[in-house]
Amino acid sequence: MKRIVAAVVCLLVPAGLLTGYVRGGDKKKVKNDVCSAGASGTVCSVSRCGSGTSACEVNITRVGGSGASAKANIPDAKDNAPFCVTVGTTVIFKSTSKDTGFVLDFGNSSPFDSGPAITGGADRPISVVAKKPGCYSYSVGACTAGTIYGMCGEDAAQLVVSAN
Repeated sequence: MKRIVAAVVCLLVPAGLLTGYVRGGDKKKVKNDVCSAGASGTVCSVSRCGSGTSACEVNITRVGGSGASAKANIPDAKDNAPFCVTVGTTVIFKSTSKDTGFVLDFGNSSPFDSGPAITGGADRPISVVAKKPGCYSYSVGACTAGTIYGMCGEDAAQLVVSAN
């Protein structure tokens, strides 16, 4: 009986772990979650980036041992703080950090027509236009070439796209 129980445990535990891995495992939680809190309107009154005539620039960097940051070019912006753009605003994702590449993953829902993921780097800024109003959570990944330990970092952030 002990052998049967041991065999079942040895088969089910790895299968359960693999299922979690395939589903994406645990996602990082957004620190200032405005999408589920319903506070996206407040973000737009305080942290608006760009306009229909000027672009919103978002700097992507690797921070700390395993983190990444998306910071909009608005006064007193904090790392991965939610910010707001208006439909029709051009958003330029870039990195001012030397030899840094980035990936922004919006999952199944993106406010841009660029697809679910946006990839770029220090030598390749990416310009996209906000098309769909709503509140969007996304993962931020940044990798620095040439480092040996902890080359990439990740975190989560949010973007609000308002209709006006």
